[in-house]
Amino acid sequence: MLNFQQISTFVTVISEGSMTAAADKLFLTQPAVSQQIRNLEESLGVDLLVRGVRQIKPTPQGEILYEHAKRILSLVSQAEIAIRSMGADMQGTLRIGTLNSLGLHLMSSIMSRLLRYNPDLSVKVQYDKADELLKLYKKGLLDILVLPDTEKEFGFTIEGAQKKFLMKEEMWLVSSSTQTESAPEIELTQIKKYPLVLFSEEYPRFQAHLMEALKAKNVRYDVVFESSNVGTLKRVIESGLGWGWLPAHSVKKQVRSGRLMRLHTKEFEYVSDVIFYYKPAGDAKVLAENFYNIISHQERS
Repeated sequence: MLNFQQISTFVTVISEGSMTAAADKLFLTQPAVSQQIRNLEESLGVDLLVRGVRQIKPTPQGEILYEHAKRILSLVSQAEIAIRSMGADMQGTLRIGTLNSLGLHLMSSIMSRLLRYNPDLSVKVQYDKADELLKLYKKGLLDILVLPDTEKEFGFTIEGAQKKFLMKEEMWLVSSSTQTESAPEIELTQIKKYPLVLFSEEYPRFQAHLMEALKAKNVRYDVVFESSNVGTLKRVIESGLGWGWLPAHSVKKQVRSGRLMRLHTKEFEYVSDVIFYYKPAGDAKVLAENFYNIISHQERS
């Protein structure tokens, strides 16, 4: 019988794109992750991963296991969400503010399951820029904010808020898979090779650091398209009109499927902590803490 932990680790390795990234997400060492994959391969008697490439890819047998394993883990996750949320007896209204790029990843996959098992719960999710969401929070119109660390990313603190770490978000440089001449690892000076598709507004510190890095290398670049909507940006990049940095969680699916290609730049990396902010008192406190337990468990899965 297959080992559930090994299956979960295998899926994380494929979804994260490397042993190192999977180890970081699972809070394991890279050798421990590698050993679990080797043990899984030995139990099945086949190679599951193509070694020797920067971006880990499954073998044909690994692809079959990955598709089945995703469904298994999804069913387990649904069961856990149902049990946890029913046990928490979630009732009332939960008002959440977050960025578009975060909401697409965090909220879309969990809301239908959460509401299905909590008929007395209603949820409102507000997508906007961080400063606008903060205004709504201060006015008492939002109970929860899910944002990059506001002190580091935006330069403001949320006074009186309880804060809990939720996940790390990394920016990936991606291009269309049709741009076959693009190498998997490039120098920052090569950015001028294609027009730049710019992800704006949601991560101002990231944008400032990127502009500084390009200026330091004396790189001239042409911005062909700019938006804060990651869905639109992905379609523009997939069409081959340019390349650009996008939040990793928003493009991992397209990179795995081959619709987008990740390009590594040693000279520029960007990682941000995503924080769960909520009010430490009031009627919504217990509801917020229960929701955090559910959503954080989803991120650890």
